[in-house]
Amino acid sequence: MADFTTENIRNIALIGHGSEGKTTLTEALLYAAGHVDRQGKVEDGAATTDFDPEEVKRHISISAAVAPVEWKGTKINVIDVPGYFDFIGEMAGALRVVKTAGIVVGSVSGLTVGAEKGWANSVKNNVARMFIVNRMDAENANFSKVVDQLRDKFGTSVVPMLLPIGSGNTFKGVVNVLENKAFEGTGKGLKEVPVPADMADEIATAMEEITEAAAGADDELMMKYLEGEELTHEEILFGFREGMQSGAIVPVVAVSATTGIGIAKLLDMISVYLPSPKGGKMEGVNPKTGDKVTRICDNGEPFSAFVYKTIADPFVGKLSLFKVCSGSITPATALYNSTAEKAEKAGGLFMMRGKKQQNVNVLNAGDLGALSKLQFTNSGDTLCDAANPVKYAPIDFPAACISKAISAAKQGEEDKVFSGLARLQEEDPSIKVEKNTETTETLVSGQGELHLDVIRNKLASKFGAQANLNDPKIPYRETIRKKVSCQGRHKKQSGGHGQFGDVWIEFSPIGDTNIDFEFEDAVVGGAVPRNFIPSVEKGLRENIRKGVLAGYPMVGLHAKLYDGSYHAVDSSEMAFKTAARIAYKKGCMEASPVLLEPIMHVEVFVPDEYMGDIMGDMNKRRGRIMGMDPIDGLQRVTAEAPMGEMFKYATDLRSMTQARGSFTMSFERYEEMPADAAKKIIENAQKDEDEEE
Repeated sequence: MADFTTENIRNIALIGHGSEGKTTLTEALLYAAGHVDRQGKVEDGAATTDFDPEEVKRHISISAAVAPVEWKGTKINVIDVPGYFDFIGEMAGALRVVKTAGIVVGSVSGLTVGAEKGWANSVKNNVARMFIVNRMDAENANFSKVVDQLRDKFGTSVVPMLLPIGSGNTFKGVVNVLENKAFEGTGKGLKEVPVPADMADEIATAMEEITEAAAGADDELMMKYLEGEELTHEEILFGFREGMQSGAIVPVVAVSATTGIGIAKLLDMISVYLPSPKGGKMEGVNPKTGDKVTRICDNGEPFSAFVYKTIADPFVGKLSLFKVCSGSITPATALYNSTAEKAEKAGGLFMMRGKKQQNVNVLNAGDLGALSKLQFTNSGDTLCDAANPVKYAPIDFPAACISKAISAAKQGEEDKVFSGLARLQEEDPSIKVEKNTETTETLVSGQGELHLDVIRNKLASKFGAQANLNDPKIPYRETIRKKVSCQGRHKKQSGGHGQFGDVWIEFSPIGDTNIDFEFEDAVVGGAVPRNFIPSVEKGLRENIRKGVLAGYPMVGLHAKLYDGSYHAVDSSEMAFKTAARIAYKKGCMEASPVLLEPIMHVEVFVPDEYMGDIMGDMNKRRGRIMGMDPIDGLQRVTAEAPMGEMFKYATDLRSMTQARGSFTMSFERYEEMPADAAKKIIENAQKDEDEEE
């Protein structure tokens, strides 16, 4: 592929709901441009951008993949982004490096949740938007109905641009409204035909909408339009491009990725009308001074690049996918990672097409490429010229919402599993791995059950590490509710020196379960010698790690040592530690022990129509609704709910709200567990203890 200047580059991310045909569309674009000899099918595992073994097996996209298309002197970098919500983290990086989001919707399914989320994320990242209505060859395809849905939801900025000629099995071509030209067929059979007479009104209406939207994008054009003057074709084109840049115009095009009809005209439209990266501004900071820095997407600026994705390949090594934000890069360019504050040396400079790497000599400002074997660089990092440092904001990945305990399936393979997890985290930073010090489990968190299942399978296929996933243990606590006094007496004779320790301890609740333990020395008259009192405290501290009901840590416990006795010869530190343990077990069993469960602070964000379902479901989970308030067009429901009832909430919320809902969750406090629920936990703990014995 030739070197392309910044003004001849277009970067577009294909986003939208799962199974709407984004990967097939990417393949159709590659085929139309002659980059592949035959159009690979997703169901055959032959699509260029679905190359991971998990993608081939499941017939869905899991990772964002780039596919550059050369078309009539323009380089179009297409990023195929997964549509399934478990892999929404892939959208975050892709939208940071493109100028346009191509939101793919089905001609039959129409507006979907994935399209809504794609729109919201595109607005958040301030990128131009267009809708691609795919599958126009499908039975019951209805372009007008889909456009009406889009306009109802997103307003009059949505304007038809490529109108379909026919639909279903009669879909044979498209009309470019701006040019008032009609085209039928595909590939070498593509030909210009007379504009169908029966479409005249539809075209005229669409042209009026485009003209009005184009005029609205520029003050001078708007004045001319309002005064009744006719805008020239060049003025409309200028206004159209300006409107796309600002988001005031969102064109809609009709295609069929499977038959290829409309694909060539879509490529024409992308290359002619979509914004190029030239002149775009990137805001960052100077990492040395903290001052704000602005880089313009131009070859004349100092070199800087933003790493939007990492591919961890056990055979090829690490590949860092990036956008040249300013300046240009060659294999000899000195690289400085301003995020890690380290100099880097790359193994090679490539252009990626799916998994294929093509060596390149130069990439200009605005282009996408890949560097191999960078040692310190991760997704979201900035690479730059060390003499002109800049650091761009990292990628804002979605917070993980479901966790599982992960462990090696075979003993001795723990290192293999956890080193593999670390590599996968480089590839997908929306994965979170942490060790729970209390339960000693390692928790892996992600966007959904499918996401976690893919992680486990990738560990096996990429790193040969077999892992098990289970529901995490809940870190329950135990405490007491009343004050008791109890004797702990340990006496043992075994020839020679015996063992003797005798203590009286008063156990009482502190009233604050955030405090684990308080020890009070109230011994008078030397009933327990001073040198043995630390042993009593130590014995208690060691034993509160395991409660008397189900073996969970004891909290909120005050212990007052007030009496006891000793033997001049047989008493020892060990004997008093043992006496303290006896007193603890006996005393706490008599002090109305109870089980405490972790209560989580939950914030659920949902559209109004799901409020009833959300509140009813929260009540079933023993949750309490604390408040409701509107925020960003959604309702925020604030609640408190037991951790044990929330493990599957990510999946259930998605099901209840058709994936329109989201939530955040954080630890709030511990609270006494209802007796019937506690009984089950205690019985299970007893059963586990019996099995261990």
